[in-house]
Amino acid sequence: MRAGKACALLLAASLAAGVSGCSAGPAGPAGPASSAGPAGSAGSTSASGTITVFAAASLKGTFTQLAQRFEAENPGTKVALSFAGSSDLVTQITQGAPADVLATADTSTMARLADAGLLDGSATTFATNVLEIAVAPANPASIKSFNDLARPGLRVVACAHQVPCGAAAEAVEKTAGTSLRPVSEESSVTDVLGKVVSGEADAGLVYRTDVRSAGAKVQGVPFPEASRAVNSYPIATVASSRAKTLAAAFITLVTGSEGKKTLTDAGFGTPQP
Repeated sequence: MRAGKACALLLAASLAAGVSGCSAGPAGPAGPASSAGPAGSAGSTSASGTITVFAAASLKGTFTQLAQRFEAENPGTKVALSFAGSSDLVTQITQGAPADVLATADTSTMARLADAGLLDGSATTFATNVLEIAVAPANPASIKSFNDLARPGLRVVACAHQVPCGAAAEAVEKTAGTSLRPVSEESSVTDVLGKVVSGEADAGLVYRTDVRSAGAKVQGVPFPEASRAVNSYPIATVASSRAKTLAAAFITLVTGSEGKKTLTDAGFGTPQP
């Protein structure tokens, strides 16, 4: 009884001080802080802030959609997007440009950063793409094959050889046994598409996804040799990132089911496991 009274007095005093001095049992261990976000929402995180995502020009449409979804699912976050040719993006990062996530249009370009020790961990391949010929609506030049691009007088535009779409075009040239003489070589695939849309070129070698995103502005001419030069798209966190938690969450969104659906709807292929 005396012990009970003493405990009661101690409890009353503790409550007055805002601290519990008597307890029915030991308190359970505190759970770890979670950054997983709502269950079932891939790419959600409790972290907040801004991340900068460098992505290949051919990803502009899909990554813009995914960035908007990421911000909506993670209040307090901001995704700053920068699109350009993959080679240019890698050069910018090696020269110190601040970026948290990099997505390129081929694995060899990403490997340049990996070899330089500028990636945090390894890259993950999340999509594939193939080349297609973009021509004006109704195809006034009657281009029906890759070999047609070598016809005299035809104004053909392609990517520069150091850009992934340019490297793919060179691979197709070897496969088809046809040498092209582009009137212009561009630093990004969107620049190639732009010259076809503006009428500065009769045909341009772009990705299948670019033809689809252009809608009625161009017509696509598929060719079988494109299957011999499939580009794989990798994504990774940049080693110098100061927002690695957010970067990892964005990559999870891209590589998860939501990202795959967005990419597939845009015409990208799914990488083989």
